[in-house]
Amino acid sequence: MILVDAGPLVAFLSRDDQYHDRVMEVFPLIREPMLTVWPVTTQVMDLLHKSLQAQDGIWELLEDHALLIADLDDDHRTRMRHLMRKYRDLPMDLGDAALVAVAERERISRIFTLDRRDFEVYRPTGIRRFDIIP
Repeated sequence: MILVDAGPLVAFLSRDDQYHDRVMEVFPLIREPMLTVWPVTTQVMDLLHKSLQAQDGIWELLEDHALLIADLDDDHRTRMRHLMRKYRDLPMDLGDAALVAVAERERISRIFTLDRRDFEVYRPTGIRRFDIIP
């Protein structure tokens, strides 16, 4: 399983994105199931608000089960709040906090993100550091 952050999803669905070509090279190389969280999906939808076609692309990834959504429960909410306080100097957004919380629960160290700066700083419990793709 690999976690997926908002950046690669936006770049994948938007030809105008500066990272589109790079992400298009990486997506076909990912063999494991891709997992994200609702806060990331919401962020992607917001960033793609000018393109109904791009937003439909997210729905298609979800409907085709190419992108899975991890469940978040009360324990995650508590952990996300703690993480956002811990990394307030970056600051950590809700999507990143949810991804880190899921990474800890599922013991997932691989993440597909364009936010290398922040994910190199985060230290998920039980994982120590992320293996960042690309």
